[in-house]
Amino acid sequence: MNTSPKISAIILNYKTPHETLACVDALLAQTISEEIEIIIVDNDSRDSSVEILRSLLGKEKPIKLMQTEKNIGFSGGNNLGVKTASGDYILIVNPDTTLEKDSLEKMFNFLNSRDDIAIVGPQLVFPSGTIRDSYRTFPTILDIIIKRTPLSIFFPKRMRDYLQWDKSPYETREVDWLVGACMFIKKDFFEKIGGFDERFFLFFDDTDLCKRCRLNGKKVVYFPEAKGHDSQNRLSSGGMLSFLWKKTVRIHIISAIKYFWKWRKILARKASLQ
Repeated sequence: MNTSPKISAIILNYKTPHETLACVDALLAQTISEEIEIIIVDNDSRDSSVEILRSLLGKEKPIKLMQTEKNIGFSGGNNLGVKTASGDYILIVNPDTTLEKDSLEKMFNFLNSRDDIAIVGPQLVFPSGTIRDSYRTFPTILDIIIKRTPLSIFFPKRMRDYLQWDKSPYETREVDWLVGACMFIKKDFFEKIGGFDERFFLFFDDTDLCKRCRLNGKKVVYFPEAKGHDSQNRLSSGGMLSFLWKKTVRIHIISAIKYFWKWRKILARKASLQ
């Protein structure tokens, strides 16, 4: 393993060993792979994930494999990985996201050259060829309700504004927040603002992190010169009624409630100014 890596890549595995291995292979194929350490955190999968990863990774690859004693969620698992990281830059990357071979070098060079930016995210492309709307406007409670109900039919402009459908996916620009599937972050700043807020078990952790980033005077930038490939299967997909049978939708709604409660004063102040 590189004894002084510039970049620490954190992959949070939960019952997805084969996707994790594909993600690792993409990182090892990066043009600056010698500058990367890879940290896999198995989030108490309680299946054969760890055995598969240990047997297929082999000892020759620069990988650190950690196990949690219980499922501590997206925020807790990634924070744990960052605590052991040696690099000056952190790559938070989901197991089902694979970066093109020069993407990490492009993000590193871009972020390293800009003191005003703390978080960068690449363009993410689904297997269908559709570019994911991985950049968003900070949501309101109404945005979340509209997105999960048939109200989206009656409020198309609201959705276009929230999901930024009118913005070019080929343009580098500052955004409110980026989805947590792939985020490149300056480690010292990540630590300064306290990392991911662990009250968010899953979902809204990325929104919250980017909000704190911006409130601390740094920019969040969508950077499509770097590209990654992402699974089209979204854990949070589903309408309000799926709350009854889909656990991840219930978690998403609970995280939304926590998010809006946490930021209620700022959101109320913003609304009063409009």
